[in-house]
Amino acid sequence: MKKLIATLLTCFGLVSGALASGGGIQWDKFPKEKMQDVAALQNGAKLFVNYCLNCHSAAYNRYNRLRDLGLSEAQIKSNLMFAADKVGDQMKITMDPKQAKDWFGATPPDLTVIARSRADGSKGSGADFLYTYMRTFYRDDSKATGWNNLAFPSVAMPHVLWELQGQRAARFEEVKDPHDHSKTVHEFKGFEQLTPGQLDAHQYDSAVGDLVAYLQWMGEPAQAQRFRLGVVVLMFLAVLTLFAWRLNAAYWKDVK
Repeated sequence: MKKLIATLLTCFGLVSGALASGGGIQWDKFPKEKMQDVAALQNGAKLFVNYCLNCHSAAYNRYNRLRDLGLSEAQIKSNLMFAADKVGDQMKITMDPKQAKDWFGATPPDLTVIARSRADGSKGSGADFLYTYMRTFYRDDSKATGWNNLAFPSVAMPHVLWELQGQRAARFEEVKDPHDHSKTVHEFKGFEQLTPGQLDAHQYDSAVGDLVAYLQWMGEPAQAQRFRLGVVVLMFLAVLTLFAWRLNAAYWKDVK
């Protein structure tokens, strides 16, 4: 529990740093329908273990939980397990936290509940943030990693999906500050594709949607089951209310 609280505080600190640095762009809406698409969740799990699990752990989740996505233990072992021996193991990484801090300036946070911890009531859900974040990387040679991000300015993380999206540059223009006309600010005007990726823009957005759907699912794997159970309970209570109402009417009909 102490580790989980520390992780959440780290995530909160990183987000606060992003907002203080000017991460004020509007978040795009995450395609929620992917949460009901088992194939999308399976693809998101594949992307997660191939591109995220190298530096970020998901220590509060176990590999065998992926059976809830329709995967067999054999499929999990052969396709999704690269840093563990048993299907019941936690999704941890072997990277030394001290070395990670030296390399990136901060220890990469655990991603088990990242989608829930990044929510902002004024901008959207944590899934909206992640969906925007993974689609707004651009080349910036002034940064140590060579990358920057619109949703999280000066982020320490490089663009791990750049081979899929390709390399892009961001175009900015100097405009007058609407709050102080004596000053100017950089206003984002769009991206310029420098090199093509393995996926086109539509395919990449879909892949990011799959990844974010998996991150959202991982924060609460039983969410869909809870929703279904909630609907059943509400239907039961509605029928029970109808019977109780009619029984009450029959009981009191002769009482004046």
